[in-house]
Amino acid sequence: MTNFDAVHERRGTGSSKWSKYPSDILPMWVADMDFPAAPEIVDAIRNRLEHPILGYGVARDELRARIVADLQSKYSWTIAPGDIVFLPGVEPGFNMALKAMLKPGDGLVVQTPVYRPILNAPGHWDLLRHDAPLRPGQSSYAVDFDSLTAALSKSRALLFCNPQNPTGKVFTAGELGEIAALCEKSDALVISDEIHCDLLFDGRHHIPIATLSEDAANRTITLMAASKTYNIAGLKTAFAIIQNPSIQEKFIQSRLGMVDSVNILGLEATLAAYTSASKWKAAMLAYVEAGRNFLSEQIAARFPNIRLIKAEGTFLAWLDCSEMGLAPDPQTFFLEHGKVGFSAGAEFGEGYANHVRVNFGCPRSLLEDGLNRMENALARR
Repeated sequence: MTNFDAVHERRGTGSSKWSKYPSDILPMWVADMDFPAAPEIVDAIRNRLEHPILGYGVARDELRARIVADLQSKYSWTIAPGDIVFLPGVEPGFNMALKAMLKPGDGLVVQTPVYRPILNAPGHWDLLRHDAPLRPGQSSYAVDFDSLTAALSKSRALLFCNPQNPTGKVFTAGELGEIAALCEKSDALVISDEIHCDLLFDGRHHIPIATLSEDAANRTITLMAASKTYNIAGLKTAFAIIQNPSIQEKFIQSRLGMVDSVNILGLEATLAAYTSASKWKAAMLAYVEAGRNFLSEQIAARFPNIRLIKAEGTFLAWLDCSEMGLAPDPQTFFLEHGKVGFSAGAEFGEGYANHVRVNFGCPRSLLEDGLNRMENALARR
């Protein structure tokens, strides 16, 4: 079984996460965990490499059947193999959807704060972005339904993120029902990024918004992947679930020569993940949940002026440093004075410059190192 405490040197491996900063900076920014992939996934890739030809890949019927069974088992969601469209990533998927289904000048709702590819997507297609901010509560983030209703009244689609990045919010059945009802009332397309759907804590269960009703199924493009849960994002494999044939046809036509076939090794890795790596996933989730708890406790004890609402899912923490007075902003302050690289809050929407996003999907020693670097930076202030 994988030793999640083990630290693996990733510099010099072409890692985006570990190449961004000089070697004295601890990177805790992009949503990429510092754990080895499940041995079953590595073995599947190794076995595929026994065949020396690596041409264009296509999803085998076995993989489609595995996904169909997985969705049925987890969510009681009945789909057909043909409802699945394979993609090289979730980000290309929601950009394809926007290109296919909306036209320049249309409105699009996003719930802020939200990770940069979603925040920036409307601008790629000359859409009008309408923000519907989430509200921080005592123990969770809440949907501002007045804001959401107002934004949907001016929009043709909702670009949704559940579990939510960066807050780690997992939407409840009641919230999802209200959101689906508002989209039905506004006749809004739902593009739902559910890439973190297997990364939930405290016994929570993910609910795909498309499963709520026949109407929701017919107006939703759901985007999923094994990439975040099993830490195989570099293999560039994801999939859309589109049960409405008309929407699926338009979606596929929107490839326009830009979104090509999927990585052949990524397809093998995805099949292995859903078929053979459940024990690894359970161990990883237990480790990451313990890391989330450790981070929350340490932030409260060491940095009482930093507000952290404990993530309900993902491996990301959203820190509100507004009361700290860190100039010019917390991300720059901790980078320059603590040598730790977080994601800057300003990347997640207007009004979040005093926040940082922290990736706690890493060995405990790296998480402790990051906290110590924060503490040392503040001590020298």
